[in-house]
Amino acid sequence: MRPLTSPVPAGLSPSRPRGAARRGTPFARAARPIALMLIVMLLVAPVATRASDPAAALPPAPGGRQTPDAQPALDAELMNSVIGAALAFLTPRTLDSHSAREFCLWGLNGLGAIDPSLGVNAQAGQVRLSLGQDTLLTLPAPPDTDQTGWTALAVRLMQAAWARSAPMRDAGADGTLQGFFDELFNHMDPYSRYVAPSPATTDRDSRTGGTAGAGLTLGHDARSILITGVNANGPAWAEGLSSGQRIYAVNGRSTRDQTPATVSQWLLGEVGSKVTLLVGDERTRRMVVLHRASVPPETVFAYASNHTIVIRVTAFSADTAEEMSQYLDQASDDPHLRGLVLDLRGNRGGVLQQAVTTSALMLDRGVAAITHGRDPQANHIWAVQGGDMTGGAPIVILVDGRTASAAEILAAALADHRRAVVVGSATLGKGLVQTIGQMPDGGELFVTWSRVLAPQGWPLQGLGVMPQICTSRGEADLERQLQDLAGGTVDMRDAVQAARAARFPLPVSRILDIRKACPAAIGTDSDLDAARSLIDNPAEYRAALTAIPDDIAYAPQAE
Repeated sequence: MRPLTSPVPAGLSPSRPRGAARRGTPFARAARPIALMLIVMLLVAPVATRASDPAAALPPAPGGRQTPDAQPALDAELMNSVIGAALAFLTPRTLDSHSAREFCLWGLNGLGAIDPSLGVNAQAGQVRLSLGQDTLLTLPAPPDTDQTGWTALAVRLMQAAWARSAPMRDAGADGTLQGFFDELFNHMDPYSRYVAPSPATTDRDSRTGGTAGAGLTLGHDARSILITGVNANGPAWAEGLSSGQRIYAVNGRSTRDQTPATVSQWLLGEVGSKVTLLVGDERTRRMVVLHRASVPPETVFAYASNHTIVIRVTAFSADTAEEMSQYLDQASDDPHLRGLVLDLRGNRGGVLQQAVTTSALMLDRGVAAITHGRDPQANHIWAVQGGDMTGGAPIVILVDGRTASAAEILAAALADHRRAVVVGSATLGKGLVQTIGQMPDGGELFVTWSRVLAPQGWPLQGLGVMPQICTSRGEADLERQLQDLAGGTVDMRDAVQAARAARFPLPVSRILDIRKACPAAIGTDSDLDAARSLIDNPAEYRAALTAIPDDIAYAPQAE
């Protein structure tokens, strides 16, 4: 691995875990500690609420037709458990208040998405399930806020539909629940959703690192299994394994004639368990004992060119801030550091707390974000107090129309404190935060429970981050902006300040009016060219910073 101060652009891996030394690595000293105030990610524990199991038997099908004996029964206990837990989780947390009646009637309309001949109608204090022209079941409607009663009613109707509808039975219990929640969330914001058990496990793995392993990516050539990548967050990195080495055996089992996928499975196991590898090259081999660990994916990549560090962040997962701190620690070793380019283009976000923690690496102190929702636990002023690891070096942030969520939070935090200049186009505008509820079936609910406000109080939702330098209006326009900056004029000043003056709730027409000043677009090489120009010309950089109004003390108002 080459140091970040290499004059030739080169893909780099972060330095080793703090305090660890590696032969051949120029960064053997421990990285600087980072003191900051954080709030741990709220990952809601499995909700144990269970609605009462409806005991009443279903009435016979209209016209005397009976349910075929051979068909599988719907698991009513599972349905009760999941729907009851969902209502208990949703009711206090959604941005807008909704009753158990609303949630269940919305969800039951999802039966029609599975079998279009099914219909649910509520009127005159009753709820009716129909199949074509036939009425399958009519039940009295419980009180609007009776979660147990509405759960039991929903399950009774599902059972009746299951007994008469082949498409329902073909969809199975998982498909029935998915249809219920899909239709329920269609009545809410675009980001709340239910994730079934299998994809929920994959989602959890992407956030936390998943099954314990060695942190290796494998490939092969004609002779053997090759290490093609080493995750700096994993145990293989700590033992000095590197790309290009060969793996000849895993726990004494030869890798000869095996595929990379098979050998990768051999590396998986319980957290903390040992796995022994025979590694080396054609001349030497050695035994390496690793302790398996959950390894979050790498999300930060960097290279150095002419004392400017370009750091690309692809997402915000469990270790993003730590990876970032290691790169910044390396960068600070360069006494001739000119500046940093933080590339957030295409970054769809991730864990909010990681965006806040990352901002603390480049801010001495201040508010990074404000979250505001109906549930008191959703309301936070995310303040940081750590220390700028860059020593005040110029920072340029690249964004585009795909930059979203946690990436927008980081860009807004650094821009509002005049700690960075934002270059690119208007970002996506996802300023809503989800909390996660694990359901009894192993699925998950992602429920929007708070809005994000930038440090100066403007809403990210819909509006997005307005850059100080716009690159989406063509090369000629960008060149004019840079020339004007050299003379102290910021062409984007009015648009940037209009965005900062915005307050929730903001009409869609006003959002569109502000955003048209720099239309959302996919990033190009012009973004990086503009960033280099700002770093190479300090007067341009300082002028761009002035587009941000003076910091405003902001306190969110109760809705």
